Amino acid sequence: MKKPMHRVTVRLASAAYALGLAFVLLAVSERAFAVEPPRAVHGSADLYAAQGVTLAWGVLRGATEASTLVVVRIVVAPGAFGAVSVIGIDPFTHRQQTLLPPTPTTAVIDVRIPRAQFADFPRTEFHLYASVPKAATDGPSLGVYYVGIPDTTPEFASEAALESYLAKRVAGAREGTGSKTP
Repeated sequence: MKKPMHRVTVRLASAAYALGLAFVLLAVSERAFAVEPPRAVHGSADLYAAQGVTLAWGVLRGATEASTLVVVRIVVAPGAFGAVSVIGIDPFTHRQQTLLPPTPTTAVIDVRIPRAQFADFPRTEFHLYASVPKAATDGPSLGVYYVGIPDTTPEFASEAALESYLAKRVAGAREGTGSKTP
């Protein structure tokens, strides 16, 4: 005996409805429990200016390669981030070296890194947090990472020339006259 066609149609419709409802509930529950991962941005040039932070790079040549320093100026917009840290990473062994522990953001922070260190720790990560206590408990709100020293980083023979350059570079980025990295 043949089953009436409407019973099969009702069963298929019920199964389709249940499957659709399951997908909707899954999507809603994923959004409700999703934790947004920290944003990570690849810096590429000697100037990064976006999302409330400006990073400007320069090299202060020393008498020897061992005394040559890479200087990264960090300027954070008021209220954007409360703390910053910097780490060097060996991407092959995953060893890390703290270059700047979580530090409250101030008007200007200069991180000085021996250029020779980039041979052992070529990846540099700048982590920005809501506050110093959040740095201990939460991941960074923003991470900007570089692999090596940007090719466009200029070198200076004197501290005064480096200081002048970094000040102008940051001011230009804030005024919108310097090149920016999104």
